[in-house]
Amino acid sequence: MKSYMRDGIRFVAAAGFMCSWCAFFSMFELVTGIPSTLEGPFAPKTIEFDVSLRKGSHDMEPSNPRVAKRVKGNEPDQIALALSTPDSMWVTWTTGDAQLAGKVTPLNPKSVGKVVRYGTKSGTYTFNSSLGKSLVYSQIYNFPGLLNYTSGIIHHVRLTGLLPNTVYYYQCGDPESGMYSKESTFTTLPLPNPEAYPSRIAIVGDLGLTYNSSTTLDHIIQNDPALLILAGDMSYANQYLTTGEGAACYRCTFPTSPVRETHQPIWDRWSRFMQPLISKIPMMVIEGNHEVEAQAEGLRFSAYEARFAIPSAECKSYSSFYYSFVTGGIHFIMLGGYVDYRRTGPQYNWLLKDLAKVDRLVTPWLVAVFHPPWYNSYRSHYREVECMRLEMEELLYMYGVDVVFSGHVHAYERMNRVYNYNLDPCGPMYVTIGDGGNIEQIDLAHADDKGQCPSPTQNMPDYGGICPFNFTSGPAAGKYCWDRQPEWSAFRDSSFGHGIFEVLNSTYALWTWHRNQDVYGDPVGDQIYIVRQPEKCLDIMRANMMLKSKFPVYFMVIPYRYCTLALIILICGL
Repeated sequence: MKSYMRDGIRFVAAAGFMCSWCAFFSMFELVTGIPSTLEGPFAPKTIEFDVSLRKGSHDMEPSNPRVAKRVKGNEPDQIALALSTPDSMWVTWTTGDAQLAGKVTPLNPKSVGKVVRYGTKSGTYTFNSSLGKSLVYSQIYNFPGLLNYTSGIIHHVRLTGLLPNTVYYYQCGDPESGMYSKESTFTTLPLPNPEAYPSRIAIVGDLGLTYNSSTTLDHIIQNDPALLILAGDMSYANQYLTTGEGAACYRCTFPTSPVRETHQPIWDRWSRFMQPLISKIPMMVIEGNHEVEAQAEGLRFSAYEARFAIPSAECKSYSSFYYSFVTGGIHFIMLGGYVDYRRTGPQYNWLLKDLAKVDRLVTPWLVAVFHPPWYNSYRSHYREVECMRLEMEELLYMYGVDVVFSGHVHAYERMNRVYNYNLDPCGPMYVTIGDGGNIEQIDLAHADDKGQCPSPTQNMPDYGGICPFNFTSGPAAGKYCWDRQPEWSAFRDSSFGHGIFEVLNSTYALWTWHRNQDVYGDPVGDQIYIVRQPEKCLDIMRANMMLKSKFPVYFMVIPYRYCTLALIILICGL
């Protein structure tokens, strides 16, 4: 018998008896009142916006203690952690002063040493590591009157050979000058194992640096996660002119700006804002449209690529824009919506290889994260990345992705299991979690509200073209938008917040969405058990793999409702 504790309740089940697990959890759902995906699809539900709440707030001032620089000289600043391999961790920090002026001179990355000393006892550092790199980046604009920026020295050091589920004490700094950070700790996550999972995984998107953002972060810290996943749009530095003047609507406020400017010191403030959490738990990120930050000589994503340690070499993507990582029994794939996602491109080719290597007996859960949502019923960004969905969706379906998290839309929405706009019990559960609290404010209008259906050209993506088409079946047949909440949209609420993903075993996970306004009251805005059904959906993978091998040129993914027929045809050799 196997057992574990969660929220003071001991769960017991016989190993190997999946039906026993299902029966047990079905009874538990009745007791707790928490629904599961087994009960879906659910009737669409919308929570109306609470008009007593503000739609947004401005960013924290540079003097705010949560964002102001508190160290001097080459003392470590902006400390952060990120996962590398299951037994390795990246430690990132910055030293020196950034520059903002008409003419800037980059610092020499070799002028300051880098090392992390660490051990399993406070004050006793048995190990040292200097594996990694130090770098600076610049943001340059060739327009009169615009200020340029060059960063402090950013260090990325990799710690290897770490034991699982172990508390490590560490300091980072320069061994030559003796300037080290104060001691901090992190707890390593479990190794790949179908019976071992991180305690809680916090997931948020479109966070920003507002007072709403600070409430979101405080609430995340209160929930004590072991890992943070940020689904794009971090600092919103590109909501500002280089001089530091910002606005909720950049194009409305600065129509004469010669280029989409950024105020790069926002990145430094944001990294300090995040340090109390991400110096203690790893944070994994994926780029959003606000990380593009175009500058002179056609450069893009300079801050994103320099500031975040991405395990791209470890997963052999060799790109900061798409990668994968494993923690316990979960395989995460992080996909880029603002780089080439075509089937002929490098991202798709890497994704195909990465998915083919996933061993569901070791990592039963397969989770995808990318910034722009494929399923979204809000007016904002409605069907904006249809081209990406058309290129990639069938691959995620064919390999049995369980959950997909996205941001971009500044609201919360949970979908019924869906594939190609059809309800499908073996499709992923899509969640939009772009409600972190950024300066652009909350999204309220739905595409199905009267007069709110956007034309395809009104929601132009920051990368790629548009692939508009009207629906061909169902209640929205012949239309670009539904005239009511779509059947694939189970729950939506225009509130700021974050989510907690708790995997309980190889079959069950608990998803909880916490609204910011509930931080001192009812802590749950939405909650559901996500239930994997490998015994039911395995046939889909088998049928599609066989069809692809037999008919590679004419192959099309067979959805669940046609799977049995497809298998019969293949078995009979028809």
